[in-house]
Amino acid sequence: MKSAKLDWPGLMNVGLHQLGLSVEEFWNLTPHELEVKLGVSGAKASVLTRSGFTTLMAEFPDMKESAKNGRSQ
Repeated sequence: MKSAKLDWPGLMNVGLHQLGLSVEEFWNLTPHELEVKLGVSGAKASVLTRSGFTTLMAEFPDMKESAKNGRSQ
C-alpha cells in the first residue's frame, strides 16, 4: 500500500489563505484535522487494518534496526 501523494502547495494555499491559519497552525494539523476544517472529513471514511498498519510501520519505522538492537548507527 503506497501513501497517496498530497498536494502540499494547494493545501497550504487553502490553509493559509482561505482558512486564515498561520504557518505554525497549518503544520501542527494532521491531514485529517485539515479535512475537518475544510468540511470534507466525511468524504472518505477508511479504517486502518492490521495489514495496513504493518505496511505503515515498514514504510515509516520509529527507529533503525541497529538502534533497536542497542548498537550505534
